[in-house]
Amino acid sequence: MKINPIYGFRNNCMFINRSRQKLHGGAVLAAKSSNQSLFEKNKRDSVVNGSNAVYVEKLFSKWSRDPGSVNASWNAYFGGKASTHNLPQPKSRKSSQSLEESLSGGGGKGGSLGGGSGGGKAPTIQGPNADWKYIDDHLVVQAIIRAYQTRGHLAADLDPLGIVGPTGSSLSPENKKVQATKAVLRQHYYYTFNDLNAVFKLPYTTLIGGDEQFLPLQEILDRLERVYCGHIGVEYMMITSLYKCHWIRQHFEKPGAIDFKPEDKKLILERLTRSTGFENFLAKKFISEKRFGIEGCDILIPAMKEIVDESSRLGVESIFIGMAHRGRLNVLSNVCRKPIADILTQFHGIKAMDPGSGDVKYHLGVFTDRQNRQSNKRIRITVVANPSHLEFVNPVVLGKARAEMFQRGDINGDKVLPIILHGDASFCGQGIVFESIHMSELPAYTTYGTIHIVVNNQVGFTTDPRFSRSSRYCTDVARVLNAPIFHVNADDPEACIHCARVAAKWRAKFHKDVVIDLVGYRRNGHNEADEPMFTQPLMYQRIRKLKPVTVTYAEKLVREGVIKMDDYTAMVSGYEKICNEAFEESKKNESFKYSDWLDSPWPGFFQGRDRLKMCPTGVSVKVLEHIGNIYCAPPPEERNFAVHKGILRILGQRRKMLKDRIADWSLGEAFAFGTLLKDGIHVRVSGQDVERGTFSHRHHVLHHQKEDKVKYNPLQYLYPDQAKYDICNSSLSECGVLGFDLGYSMASPHTLVIWEAQFGDFANTAQPIFDTFLCSGETKWVRQTGLVVLLPHSMEGMGPEHSSGRIERFLQLSDDDPDVYPDTSDCDFVARQLIATNWIVTNLTTPANLFHALRRQVSGGFRKPLINFAPKSVLRHPMARSPFRDFNECSAFQRIIPETGEAGLKPECVKKLVFCSGKVYYDLIKERDDHEQNDTVAIVRIEQICPFPYDLITKQLELYKDAELIWAQEEHKNQGAWSYVQARFDTTILNFQKDTRCVTYHGRPPNSASSTGNKVQHYNEYNDIMNGIFGKLTEANKQRLADQIKAQQDRALKESAASYSKSKKEKVKKAEKKDDKPKQASGADDKKNSKSKKDEKSMKAASGKSAKDAKKKMKKAASPADEAAPAPKSAGMRSAPAAKPKPSRKAEPAKDDQPQSSQKSKKPGKDDKPDK
Repeated sequence: MKINPIYGFRNNCMFINRSRQKLHGGAVLAAKSSNQSLFEKNKRDSVVNGSNAVYVEKLFSKWSRDPGSVNASWNAYFGGKASTHNLPQPKSRKSSQSLEESLSGGGGKGGSLGGGSGGGKAPTIQGPNADWKYIDDHLVVQAIIRAYQTRGHLAADLDPLGIVGPTGSSLSPENKKVQATKAVLRQHYYYTFNDLNAVFKLPYTTLIGGDEQFLPLQEILDRLERVYCGHIGVEYMMITSLYKCHWIRQHFEKPGAIDFKPEDKKLILERLTRSTGFENFLAKKFISEKRFGIEGCDILIPAMKEIVDESSRLGVESIFIGMAHRGRLNVLSNVCRKPIADILTQFHGIKAMDPGSGDVKYHLGVFTDRQNRQSNKRIRITVVANPSHLEFVNPVVLGKARAEMFQRGDINGDKVLPIILHGDASFCGQGIVFESIHMSELPAYTTYGTIHIVVNNQVGFTTDPRFSRSSRYCTDVARVLNAPIFHVNADDPEACIHCARVAAKWRAKFHKDVVIDLVGYRRNGHNEADEPMFTQPLMYQRIRKLKPVTVTYAEKLVREGVIKMDDYTAMVSGYEKICNEAFEESKKNESFKYSDWLDSPWPGFFQGRDRLKMCPTGVSVKVLEHIGNIYCAPPPEERNFAVHKGILRILGQRRKMLKDRIADWSLGEAFAFGTLLKDGIHVRVSGQDVERGTFSHRHHVLHHQKEDKVKYNPLQYLYPDQAKYDICNSSLSECGVLGFDLGYSMASPHTLVIWEAQFGDFANTAQPIFDTFLCSGETKWVRQTGLVVLLPHSMEGMGPEHSSGRIERFLQLSDDDPDVYPDTSDCDFVARQLIATNWIVTNLTTPANLFHALRRQVSGGFRKPLINFAPKSVLRHPMARSPFRDFNECSAFQRIIPETGEAGLKPECVKKLVFCSGKVYYDLIKERDDHEQNDTVAIVRIEQICPFPYDLITKQLELYKDAELIWAQEEHKNQGAWSYVQARFDTTILNFQKDTRCVTYHGRPPNSASSTGNKVQHYNEYNDIMNGIFGKLTEANKQRLADQIKAQQDRALKESAASYSKSKKEKVKKAEKKDDKPKQASGADDKKNSKSKKDEKSMKAASGKSAKDAKKKMKKAASPADEAAPAPKSAGMRSAPAAKPKPSRKAEPAKDDQPQSSQKSKKPGKDDKPDK
């Protein structure tokens, strides 16, 4: 039997198995062969396992120190065992030395451990009890080593101010070390050793011995203290990989691992001098300016430069940095090498040459491409512009890095590296941090390792750590990464640089995240004008007594003889001279450009391109047919792919549409994606459940029904040279995933990136991304993006959480002036309007318009975000179809779709002109048909709400000069598009001279919730809207509707009977042809005739039931409640708006010679055939 030392003292305890008494220490601890791998050693089983092991071990440990400290029964038991088996008896503490004495500097005397002696040789076993004591002491030593590896960071000297102890509480300096040791050793703290000079065999789970296999106990403790309880606290034992843990020990435990050459120390000092000098120069020249300096964590700049240097040596070519305001200007200058004069220009308050609002200087981004002096390689560094919303830049950086990997073909993240800087309070306080880091291992979102640096000032504005987090460290949220966390004292430059170097190597080796916790302080207040003594008086009394780290490190190097003090003075004066020259140069600048601070340049995209040219978005029908044939077909037979029968039915329906040359919503979207892929445009669709679609309409990824993890995506196999198509289900996160996709869209203008919300209502959890990045990013940072946001939206009585994408909020964020009528006479008016707006807001009603809107996103000479309110029930509405002619080369996006029915043919007879947007259009045409007002009410759909189509609205006002103007919406009055369109309608009418009309509102009344969840109330509100527009149904209309229902039922019954009769006759003929079994055929006919009669009876019964339901419905419509006031509670409730229109208004397969919007309702005729 063998003891596996890797499992530690806890499992290898006393009195668990009697066979342990027969073990010999020499055999157990025999040196293993040097070529035996770490993993082979870990395969050995532990000799002991028991649920009471820890309890018995603790009791025996207490009894060994003091027999009177345990119960009398246990005292008798342990005494008997010791006497029977010749075990060592309890000894007085005075004759030995405990860990407490050894670690506090006390000396001990007594016999050598097991009869051995110090001096680097293995001890010799003597006496009958030596084997037991020998094993026991070795196990305790091994447990102590593991204790330091696991909990040593709790005792590390991390706080430069010396005010926070290992438990997070303030401690006096004299008590700090004792508490730290107890925090690490816990149960082993009072264990007694006979001789601290006794030599122990080191287990293979530690590398503190270097080339030595045996070390005295005191030396073991000293080395563990230096490695784990110095200025670095290594938190890594939660990592599940033994190999990774061993790798970390190689870089921290080996003797001399943190030693630096003299030239390396000089480089650190030089970089520290620049970091401190930059802040000192700004403090002198701009005393009252906010700059959010890095004083107190000056080592941040050398640490970042070390990461850049080491990563460049290891093959990284592009680095993306996300950070908050603190230290940003210093990073731009000293890490990215942005000219100091350009930075100082931002302090002078001069005007900008290009349009936009700009942003404060400590929010700006930068892009540089330079030669790295240490690696002698080219490297690109991007600092992403960000708002003051802390940490929300994180997913944007990750998305940009992932997109850059795709553009470079970097499938493992070898060439692209994201670095994110955090604050201590925001890292543990902002939920977006967890959303972002939790994407690190998701296949469609991983960046193959991110280096996180926490600038830990030990205070959040004015809040102490004990009030800003519940955990020991601010980095505890990062433990989910299964990655190492390096806590390091920011006043120890060499320790910080070593952690930075190891972090870069870790990321390059394992492609996993890593965290560096730079524990420093903030020499000034939250900003330079803030007074920190109000809230942290004792902390700042101590801070003001401290020398800057640059000075202390220079003095250290002078003492070591690395430099002379004159060398340091020359460094300081030399950098100050550089800053002064840059300052004088900056004063000559009279203006600057926002574009000089662009973090996402698209080389060659804007040059030589006519931004006003609107590229065509239509394609040939042959291309559509090719895409449709692949998209609508099941996987090829050679794949042996088992498809769900429901999917086969859907594919069959799609093939029928393809044959009829019409497209529903899913097919129109697929046409857009397929044609873009053919043109070389990379398409990425991301969001919750997007592969199938929330409403089960998309099904772009088919799943094998018999084999796990086998998928088929038809859009990936359209053309041999097509671009890549990615559609990926995301984590259940809106803010993090939207930010990621936003960053992804910024990498290249030749990529269509779509983020789809599960429901539009949930988009508000990503509001900071919409507010601070998407709608205002171009205005602040001259940064364009073509990101598409799809928000499912429609009022269907599903409650306030599954109804509204909050159109009003996005329209409120639009930046066009409602009181200014634009110059619509310009032939480039449409392009100019799109260029001027901050984003595009649409509420589309046809698949063809969706097709053109998506293609338009990547076809012009500029990029704008598109917010589209996607349908839900309309996805399968039989009238929401587009003929192929609306996709061809002669078609284009329609900002409005005018009336093309009877009212459009005779505009002079139109009494009401109804403007609407979105799904309510299909409700309006149904009600208009029910009220027989097809010739007096014109309905115009506004497909693009922002920017507002002033020119097309004016034409409609001219066409229907005498009509009453109505805006109809299904949302509440304080929601929807009404607040946006009202002012713009007024401006349009004012511009249209001699027109005194105004637009009246017809929709739901104001409400705090976006929708009701009560079906009765929902339909009452619906009836009020329709009654207000069309009036109440007359008795004649009610009777007509009843007659239509009865006629539909009769026709359905007749057609069903005729079909059955025809089928029966065909089967009889087939039976008569079989001469061999005439009687059986006859018998079968009798059974079928009997079944036919039963079917006819059941059909008549169903028809009678339907007729009764129709009568009840009409009776209800004619009830006194129908004559009541239009208030929601008293208004009569008609039937719910049908998900499908009546067969009398069935849309026939479109022909190529009909216009796109000719989907008008048709009155029932004799030849009409109902839907079966």
